[in-house]
Amino acid sequence: EVQLVEPGGGLVQPGGSLRLSCAASGFTFSSYDMGWVRRAPGKGLEWVSRISGRGSTTYYADSVKGRFTISSDNTKNTLYLQMNSLKPEDTAMYHCTATGGAATTTGPGTQVTVSS
Repeated sequence: EVQLVEPGGGLVQPGGSLRLSCAASGFTFSSYDMGWVRRAPGKGLEWVSRISGRGSTTYYADSVKGRFTISSDNTKNTLYLQMNSLKPEDTAMYHCTATGGAATTTGPGTQVTVSS
């Protein structure tokens, strides 16, 4: 069973940085494409970033390109999202995702609030 846990959210001031992590278990981590999605208050789900199973390919939403960096550590079965130059509009619930074949599993999420 795919299990994803995302500690690491919190409150940060505009312009600040935060690193999210996602601990994965129950599947072969390096064989899955991993990613992050977010849902801001009153808005729909937005893909933030994705990384291929071997980490060779990454994708970013235009809204975060140049500010966020996705990475993975296959030895620790952990996914990361380094978020820099945070803006109030980055405030959202962030969820880790794992895609294997046609199935995508989404973690419970962690809240990120950007506010002064």
